[in-house]
Amino acid sequence: MSILSLFVVIPVLILLGLWIARNLNQVRGVMVAGSSCLLALSVWLTVAFIQARQSGNTDPMLFTYSVAWFKPLNIAYAVGVDGISVVMLLLSSIIVFTGTFASWQLKPLTKEYFLWFTLLSTGVFGFFICIDMFTMFMFYEVALIPMYLLIGVWGSGNKEYAAMKLTLMLMGGSALLILGILGIYFFNGATTMNVMEIAANNHIPADIQNVFFPFIFIGFGVLGALFPFHTWSPDGHASAPTAVSMLHAGVLMKLGGYGCFRVAMFLLPSAAQELSWIFLILTTISVVYGAFSACVQTDLKYINAYSSVSHCGLVLFALLMMTKTACTGAILQMLSHGLMTALFFALIGMIYGRTHTRDVRKLGGLMKIMPFLSVGYVIAGLANLGLPGFSGFVAEMTIFVGSFENGDTFHRAATIIACTSIVITAVYILRVVGKILYQKVADPHYLELTDATWDERVAVCCLIFCVAGLGLAPLWVSNVIGDAVGPILNVINF
Repeated sequence: MSILSLFVVIPVLILLGLWIARNLNQVRGVMVAGSSCLLALSVWLTVAFIQARQSGNTDPMLFTYSVAWFKPLNIAYAVGVDGISVVMLLLSSIIVFTGTFASWQLKPLTKEYFLWFTLLSTGVFGFFICIDMFTMFMFYEVALIPMYLLIGVWGSGNKEYAAMKLTLMLMGGSALLILGILGIYFFNGATTMNVMEIAANNHIPADIQNVFFPFIFIGFGVLGALFPFHTWSPDGHASAPTAVSMLHAGVLMKLGGYGCFRVAMFLLPSAAQELSWIFLILTTISVVYGAFSACVQTDLKYINAYSSVSHCGLVLFALLMMTKTACTGAILQMLSHGLMTALFFALIGMIYGRTHTRDVRKLGGLMKIMPFLSVGYVIAGLANLGLPGFSGFVAEMTIFVGSFENGDTFHRAATIIACTSIVITAVYILRVVGKILYQKVADPHYLELTDATWDERVAVCCLIFCVAGLGLAPLWVSNVIGDAVGPILNVINF
């Protein structure tokens, strides 16, 4: 069995431990131990992967393992990682670890909440390690299904509507995905579901690729907040509990960009070249529309949700530019946005837990009342608007430089339009920071509120460390990603 299978085995053991746990302290202990093991495993995997590459191992996928699962359709449990998978696993483990501490005080039904939260994380980890299309799809569905209960039971606001809308739209995307996956399988000879084997021996005619590419790209794009299929995202984010928002925006939405690149573009390269201009227009709209929409929101979660639409749109935008620099920037943006938005949602949840409101108009003077949380919010905002020294700057500059490498007028015009999102982002971030942190105290009762507890400080400090670390030392991450992006682009740009 591959070491990668531990990313599925450990969450299953966490589920077993939670089932056995009899009180709140035991539940917390199981979650801390399990999430710590996942974080340690992902760090070890990252180091081992870098060492293997430095020692001269140039295999497309490392730590591979495959065993037949359903032979009539050539479905296998096949796992392996490249540089993209490794950094996505690292991101996922960080979010699960910090999300555990962000949910430390959650009540009621704490045990049940963590059971569904762990099942969601199981699907995420399984998706990133799998290289068999059907097994990837299975883990993809495992990651989506718990969202309905996590929002519908533990959410806030119009949670039933948000849970139903999210589930229906993502299941609609799943229907397109299964059609696209089966189309790739049967039109390539019905001999394998393995992504790497299909890419190496691709016989799908160009006209057939043009039929199934929209199915796959839109199917994953729905999760990646592709315009106009993004409308589930703001409602889902606004109603989800804190740690679910962190995992949802921080990791789950990254499954969309990862799937578009790994499956749609990699396995249907001719269609990617032919149809990319259509989706490039849609992603450009996502980037600008999401930023403008965030400017007019008054709910802190909706502001961050529309910001996520803009930033996740930037991921798909960069992938469709199909240059190595832009695609490397897209993966960096996945990492950066995952960390930033998790930090944002954690802080918003902590502020809401004290003030019982997320309305910008009803908040003010928080810097005086809760300085730790307020400083964390300022740091998250500065990272979001792309201040040098934080991860957002590295990711966005890499994307825009790589996008401008395309010399034609269409791609450069799209790049310039997308660049305007930087200014728009600064507008809504600085407006909110000034309103809720520095204006006069909106309610005298706020003066009685307390600052962050120890568990909240652990979550916030870990995320700030990662956001600043990626911004100050991005080269090693960029090299790991670049080595994986190159072979995929060689297939796409054949």
